Amino acid sequence: MLALGKINRLTVKKQVKFGFYLDGLSWGEILLPNNVTPAGLEIGSEIDVFLYLDSEDQLIATTERPKIKVGEIAQLDVVATTKVGAFVNWGLKKDLLVPFSEQQIPLKEGQKYLLYCYVDNSNRIVASSKLDRHIHKTPAHYNAGDKVNIIISEQTDIGYKAVVNNQHWGVLYKSEVFKPLRRGERMSAFIVKVRDDGKIDLRLNASTFKQALELTEQVLRKLEQNGGKLALTDKSSPELIYAAFGVSKKAYKQAIGSLYKEKKIVILDEGIILVNN
Repeated sequence: MLALGKINRLTVKKQVKFGFYLDGLSWGEILLPNNVTPAGLEIGSEIDVFLYLDSEDQLIATTERPKIKVGEIAQLDVVATTKVGAFVNWGLKKDLLVPFSEQQIPLKEGQKYLLYCYVDNSNRIVASSKLDRHIHKTPAHYNAGDKVNIIISEQTDIGYKAVVNNQHWGVLYKSEVFKPLRRGERMSAFIVKVRDDGKIDLRLNASTFKQALELTEQVLRKLEQNGGKLALTDKSSPELIYAAFGVSKKAYKQAIGSLYKEKKIVILDEGIILVNN
């Protein structure tokens, strides 16, 4: 099944003066121009190509790799604004259109914007800065500890908003971030949990995640052993916390903070209490 705006593996069907024609199955023959053809290409061989529409809206193949593909998010530069919308540089000869109807705010030439790429109803590859319109439309099926790819969207009062695997919204809390992050920055992260509203809590460090998960389980076990109560809060001395769990006060505060967010405990001046108590 061929897909517009994505990488497809096609078979070379014939050679002509200006390039090669690839077998596009029900789509017919698709031209791969000479200027993007690798040396040694032969009839019958298979090649991975990106399919898009050229300046005359004709289907064409290229071995060049764009900065964004259909179904992906990337931060791109606006190179022109016209009466039909803004055009951004996505690494191919023909620039990518962001229609006016898909601009969260009017895009300005020379500025960078975080965009989602898709195929519209008229079969054009276009982009949109209205991310909420295009992502988080399917359930977020992740498990705690899953490794994912994220791209930073914006900084908020609680941390950073990020797009997870080009599909869902996630949050990196301030306590999990130890350096400034930039809009459009890509990195790996780990799932902490999927909240009831479908949003995702993230963590950057795998070892920190594993340690925090183990500590929260230890705290819950200790609470159960003590009848659902524990006289250690985020204000207790580091010595008392270390004596009980063998960890730093910072790690303990993060663990009970996580349990509090999950509504598993209540934090009082005199200690912490299991919610079902």
